[in-house]
Amino acid sequence: MKVAILGAGAGGTAAVAELTLAGHDVTLWNRSEQTLAPLIALGGVGYEGVLGQGIARPRAITGDIGEAIAGADVAVVALPTFSHAPVARALAEAGWPNTLPVVLNPGHTGGALEFAHAFRGVRRDLPPVAEFSTLTYVARKYQPDRVTVTGRARHVRAAALPGGKKALDAACALFPGASPVGDVLASGLCNANLVLHPPGAVLGAAWVEATAGDFTFYVEGMTPGVARTMRLLDNERRAVAAAFGHALPNLIDEMKLIGTVEQSVTDTHDFVAAIAGGEANKKIKAPGSLEHRYYREDFGHGVLPFIELAQIAGVATPIAQSLFTLAQGLVGADYRKGGRTAEAMGVAGMTRTELIDFVRQP
Repeated sequence: MKVAILGAGAGGTAAVAELTLAGHDVTLWNRSEQTLAPLIALGGVGYEGVLGQGIARPRAITGDIGEAIAGADVAVVALPTFSHAPVARALAEAGWPNTLPVVLNPGHTGGALEFAHAFRGVRRDLPPVAEFSTLTYVARKYQPDRVTVTGRARHVRAAALPGGKKALDAACALFPGASPVGDVLASGLCNANLVLHPPGAVLGAAWVEATAGDFTFYVEGMTPGVARTMRLLDNERRAVAAAFGHALPNLIDEMKLIGTVEQSVTDTHDFVAAIAGGEANKKIKAPGSLEHRYYREDFGHGVLPFIELAQIAGVATPIAQSLFTLAQGLVGADYRKGGRTAEAMGVAGMTRTELIDFVRQP
């Protein structure tokens, strides 16, 4: 399959490695010349970890989106969630055909909805769109020309917008472990990072600033108080999902499916032991500052859309709202400005029933 991968961060470069190794014809695009320059100099993407070790060589590495998508069968968007709307507009303006699929890896919470709304702001003929609940890798770029992949998702939720079966089929064909769910509300509310990052980011903020992140976020930062807050937030997530007709497992069961909690874990209510014992995440350091994506991305494009969906569902989310308010104070930012609001997702003013119909229409 000819695959255009949009995004040269850890997720995009990990996808280049996996899909190239699988025999696909891959091109890589990124807006930043600075990000692309080390990869161009190397002639590919260096990779190490669970995918093996070597250099994956895509057919093209380019900052020209038109060149990247020319002749592609599918576009895989592997970018931070705040880039979904801009890349949707860029694809629409570049003439992406309305018959070819787009896969958001990941969509996180509300990604497909925001992508579609932004695309339709340029053109009404939306292509098939599917999303994953979380990135299909645990990956970091410790060097500018190399990605370290410490985990590969065993099982990740996937869903498509109405009319997006072609995109869902492509997502499942490209990424083993994709598990289709009923709609993008289900996939979005299975976003593990929505629960996994915000409590530790807020409650560990002083430690982040004092040490510049010199501690392990999922081990040393996973204290009993953080875990209690996380469980309460997880209960809110599952309650919102239930209001939309979805019975979801708790965070630990979801992470066992993904593979970031060990299969040997039996007590899925002991968040501290389960999360701290996960091999894929255990060495990952905490954010180095309050500019990290755990603050800049996971609140405005994770907690915020969750709160917006909860309001439509009619479910109170005091823990999510408290974390959101505290994070804004910590960072000194208004996450609603440029964030994933109901308006940005194209669902403002909808009732619960109207939103369910919107994501499930034939």
